[in-house]
Amino acid sequence: MMYSIYIIIFIVFVLFSTIKIITEYERVVVFRLGKFHKVKGPGLVFIIPAVDRAVKVGLRTVTMDVPPQDVITKDNVSVNVNAVVYFRVIHPEKAIIEVEDFMFATSQISQTTLRSILGQSELDDLLSQREKINEKLQVIIDEETEPWGIKVANVEIKRIDLPEEMKRAMAKQAETERERRAKVIAADGELQASFKLLEAAQKMKQEPISVQLRYLQTLTDISSENATTIVFPIPLDIFEIFKKS
Repeated sequence: MMYSIYIIIFIVFVLFSTIKIITEYERVVVFRLGKFHKVKGPGLVFIIPAVDRAVKVGLRTVTMDVPPQDVITKDNVSVNVNAVVYFRVIHPEKAIIEVEDFMFATSQISQTTLRSILGQSELDDLLSQREKINEKLQVIIDEETEPWGIKVANVEIKRIDLPEEMKRAMAKQAETERERRAKVIAADGELQASFKLLEAAQKMKQEPISVQLRYLQTLTDISSENATTIVFPIPLDIFEIFKKS
């Protein structure tokens, strides 16, 4: 009876060691007697105990944060930059055979590539052409990790930290630019107004009666306000009427 129990326990142990259930987003890289045998999964996978060694690999997209990197740009500005890399394993056997730890290796190549590419860019390009730099990073990291069976889908620069003195200088520059634009707009308004006044003066010169009507309209506008004394200039031409009489 005792032997039967041992036999049953041994059979259960062998079954658990032999049968593995692999989900849809996973694969198993099987090595038989130390040599690569095949990639198995998903579903039920049978492993020969003491002969096969199975290494499970995930196929879902991995979101990896690239630690902040101190970078000196092409125009000698020190910035602190971090990024995020989206990648997935497309060849599980290469990810296990070609590199010892594909997650760590991808992180390291991302850091070195980030420092290299950003070091070749000027600060203005880094701030204004981030999308273009992201694409360049994605292409280079993808080429470097392709032998490991990894596909880099996207690279995004998350944050760019500037030195405090650089932030103050940029804020002052932006304020100066806003003041310049305000002065230009005001000058354009004055120029347009002068053209309109000149046009109005020419029309009034052609129709003298319009000048008197304008004076009367101005007098009406002033009288509607709460004013005790009104000083209103009268054209000298009006007195010519009395001289003739």
